[in-house]
Amino acid sequence: MSAFQIIYTVIGGLGIFFYGMKMMSDALQATAGDVIRRVINSLTTNPILAVLVGTGITMIVQSSSVTTVMVVGLVNAGLMHLTQAVGVILGANIGTTITGWIISIKIGKYGLLLVGLGIFPALFAKRESWKEAGKVLFGVGLIFMGLETMSQALKPLAHDQGFLDSISYFSGQHYGAYIASALVGAALTAVIQSSSAMLGVTIALATTGVVTHQTALALVLGANIGTTITAVLAAVGTGLNARRAAMAHALFNTLGSVLALAIFPVYAHFIEVINPADPAFTTANGDRPNAAIYIATGHTIFNIAMAVLFIPFVKPFSALVVRLVPEKGVANEDNKKFVLVGSASDVLPATAILQAEGESRKFGDIVGRMFNLTYDYIMEETKDTHNLAKIKSYETITDNIEKDITLFMSQVMQKELTPTQSVDSQVIIRLADELESCADYIEKLALSETRFSKEATWDEEAKEDFEELLRKVKEFYFLVFHMIERIETLDKNLVVKRRDEIKLLANDIRDRHMKRMGEDRYEPIESALTFSDMIVSLRKIAAHTSNLSQALSRGEDK
Repeated sequence: MSAFQIIYTVIGGLGIFFYGMKMMSDALQATAGDVIRRVINSLTTNPILAVLVGTGITMIVQSSSVTTVMVVGLVNAGLMHLTQAVGVILGANIGTTITGWIISIKIGKYGLLLVGLGIFPALFAKRESWKEAGKVLFGVGLIFMGLETMSQALKPLAHDQGFLDSISYFSGQHYGAYIASALVGAALTAVIQSSSAMLGVTIALATTGVVTHQTALALVLGANIGTTITAVLAAVGTGLNARRAAMAHALFNTLGSVLALAIFPVYAHFIEVINPADPAFTTANGDRPNAAIYIATGHTIFNIAMAVLFIPFVKPFSALVVRLVPEKGVANEDNKKFVLVGSASDVLPATAILQAEGESRKFGDIVGRMFNLTYDYIMEETKDTHNLAKIKSYETITDNIEKDITLFMSQVMQKELTPTQSVDSQVIIRLADELESCADYIEKLALSETRFSKEATWDEEAKEDFEELLRKVKEFYFLVFHMIERIETLDKNLVVKRRDEIKLLANDIRDRHMKRMGEDRYEPIESALTFSDMIVSLRKIAAHTSNLSQALSRGEDK
């Protein structure tokens, strides 16, 4: 087999492996998406529980990178604390070791059988659960086919003296070789951004005898460092806590790998001792079947040991991360960016929905601060133009947020969603639309105020009417907003009662307004138009606030 044939066959096998991993992962996510969401919502500050959650989620999604990007996103959305995130990251490193065990099962020759068994339910089954089960089988079959293809392509290299000489340094039994192998593993994993793929390649190299099992173990340690690049890239441009979560992942994996490399001869020998079969055993055709079990065992022991070692120090470790990624200057809440971590095509639907829900709460908070500022601006004797400029700035921010949420959730809705996830996605888009409409009319309310001339006045009755309605609408908005923050507090009857009260009050104010106009009590008469516009704006804000409650009700009733 020529060098070109080896290269394209390995790349082709890796492509099949990648696609199989993705199909299996997507199918598992589709069946367990709602479970993942409930598990995340149940997180506490207990680090052991967080580790178990991280382990379980990663075993489902089959990717520690997906889990850590999810963690960065949830921290960025304010749905997870840094200490929780550290615990989940520790668990993610344990959960990803299941991939090594799947790969180490020597049933590569049955890959085609699994593909055949899986494709028919995946394409023709009517029940969704059978479809997803078929996709899982199909994906696992592709994984084994990809590994088998890579292994067959790499076999000639085990007998190519020129190639073996070129990599002989990495097979040396000294620290220079261990460190060099780890660096290569880190670099390759950073490029392909998948520790699972790197693990597959490493096992293929070791089982065909191209590299020794010790070299393979060092490559895997390096892959633990390289896989952190995904979360680091995802955290670029995000909030402070999200960057800290990414730093925690990178720091933990790097420290753990460095520690293992420092005692590598002892570590490698220990894995040999606890393995019942000799990893260096070679069959007549040159294969080393036991190397895969050795690598999977080493990968698992390393990550469990690191988690056990770090669990008692989660809080001090989190404090160290905070010191390494300090807050620069005073945070400007008024210009808080809306950031969803990861693209819709890569993020789990359950995670995307959780992130968007968290950002919707931030959106509601921004509209609330805009309302408070507008209230103060209207009520103050001397109008501050700086406050009006801030109100306009808020409105621009809300326009951008509404657009971003709608585009992001539209992309999420194009993926395979459960009925619950589909309803949740629609609710989020509706919330964004109603919040942005509230912001539009709040700005309109402030701008209407600027139409007053210095000579324009309302009599006391008009002022009292307007201020009473303004106060009640503002209270109504914050009543519903707090229900957005905590859906379990949703009280539909209370919302309807307050909405109806506002409607009755607005109708009474309109009647009194018409009476005052007939009595020529506005000076100048244009101020009557301003009064009418501001009352209309308040009614619109109340209506869109009521719509927020309706959207929440649909989400609650799903």
